[in-house]
Amino acid sequence: MSDPETVIRNLPVWSGPVTVEPLAGGLSNANFTVAEADGTRRMVRLGADLPFHHVFRGQEARVSRAAHAAGVSPALLHAGDGAMVFEFLDAHTFEADDVRGEWRRILPLLRRCHDEVGRHLTGPAPFFWVFHVIRDYAATLRAGGSRMAGELPRFLEIAGRLEAAQVAMPVVFGHHDLLPANLMDDGGRLWLVDWEYGGFGTPLFDLANLAGNAGLPPDDERAMLEAYFGQAPSPALWRAYGAMKVASLLRETLWSLVSELHMSAPGVDYAAYTAENLDRFRAALSEFEESEG
Repeated sequence: MSDPETVIRNLPVWSGPVTVEPLAGGLSNANFTVAEADGTRRMVRLGADLPFHHVFRGQEARVSRAAHAAGVSPALLHAGDGAMVFEFLDAHTFEADDVRGEWRRILPLLRRCHDEVGRHLTGPAPFFWVFHVIRDYAATLRAGGSRMAGELPRFLEIAGRLEAAQVAMPVVFGHHDLLPANLMDDGGRLWLVDWEYGGFGTPLFDLANLAGNAGLPPDDERAMLEAYFGQAPSPALWRAYGAMKVASLLRETLWSLVSELHMSAPGVDYAAYTAENLDRFRAALSEFEESEG
């Protein structure tokens, strides 16, 4: 099998020799910066379909094109041969501290994603419902003999309670993977990248996912919901949001457990990532249960 640099150099998009440099990050993809002789830079993602994670590269490419048309993501220049080639963003990649400090700037970007990306999508409509993902991950972990298989009945019972706490929401087009690193700032505006899980769903997941992944303080969470919905959250909405945040962190924990079984990426310690997300899930669950009395 060809090595990544050979795959990239052989892509039918370059006008001449290129320089390939690996990019840090990426839990399920290999990312690279590619420079052409004239200095033009591109970003290349290498990755196969991951059915156990509901990731299909053809769908990701369609959503990436729609996101660019909506003005929230860089242009996709090539998709195929196990690679996607994007315009290069000379931008700062966010960390959790950036999200906590800049969430007011992020909300308009998120609103634009929710309102406009789906209008530009062609082909079958992808859908994301975190509680289905949790149930399917549990089935995958059970079948694969996960080291935490004994915890799955409890996780599913918790997920059922969290799902029952949800309230009616409009259907929007969500990103559904708002890790801080999927937000970038070029000094003039913000961008959203990485559309593996882009699809129609509830806006509450993106809001809870953003806050849960960055550790947003409760006062800021309430202010974020008020800013997004145009009014202070009702008790029912606040409860549904808290439940969705727990579900988001449970999903990330199960994602990592599934990755332990089925993936191997250079420099990625999936067991450590599982432990990190399990701690965050347990803390959010405890907070939610205390609020429930």
